[in-house]
Amino acid sequence: MVGRIIETDFDVLEGATWLASREPRFGHALALTGAPPLRRKPTGFETLLDAVMSQQVSVASANAIWRRLEAAELTLPERIAASTEEELRSCGLSRQKTAYAFALARSGLDFSELEEMSDDEVIARLVVLPGIGRWTAEVYALSALGRADVFAAGDLALQEAARHLFGLETRPSERKLRQMAEDWSPWRAVAARLLWAYYRVAREREGIR
Repeated sequence: MVGRIIETDFDVLEGATWLASREPRFGHALALTGAPPLRRKPTGFETLLDAVMSQQVSVASANAIWRRLEAAELTLPERIAASTEEELRSCGLSRQKTAYAFALARSGLDFSELEEMSDDEVIARLVVLPGIGRWTAEVYALSALGRADVFAAGDLALQEAARHLFGLETRPSERKLRQMAEDWSPWRAVAARLLWAYYRVAREREGIR
C-alpha cells in the first residue's frame, strides 16, 4: 500500500511542524533552517542513475560528474547502453560505477511500476540491481517517489547532523539512527530533509545532491 506522498512545500512544512511539536531538538533545527526544501526530483532512469553516481563521493564531485555526463549526452539508458567503458570513464566514473551504469541501463526496470508499490516493495525491487544498496533505494524513494516515511539511515550527512543536533558523543551507526528514526514516523522523510538542512547550516555545505 502506498502511503503519504510529499508533493509540495506545504507537505514538508506540515511534517516539519509535526516533528518540532514532538521533539524540541527538531524545533531548534527548524528555527535555524526555516522550512526545509522540497527536494523532489523527477521519477525515472536519470534520477536513479544520479543517485548511483553520488554514492560515496562529495556533493561537489557528484555535481561535476553529472555535468560531464550531461555534456556527453550520457544520461539516458539507450545512450549509455550503446556507449563504451572509455566514454563513461572519461566523465569521471570509476570502473565499478561504469559497470553499474551499464547494468542499470540494460535492466529494463519499469519505473512506473515502482510508483504503485509500497515503500518496502520499492526498496526490495531496487536493491536486487547491481550497484544499488539500501541508501540508493531509499534516496530514490524519498526524492523521486516522494514517500513521506522513508529515511536513509546509512547517509553520512544525516548521521553527522543527528550527532550534532542530538548531542551524541559519536556519530550514530546506520542501525542506531534507524532506531532513532522510528520515533519520527510517519514523517521520517521530512526528518531527513530537516537534518540535511541542519547539516548545511552546521557544516556550511550540502550533505546531499
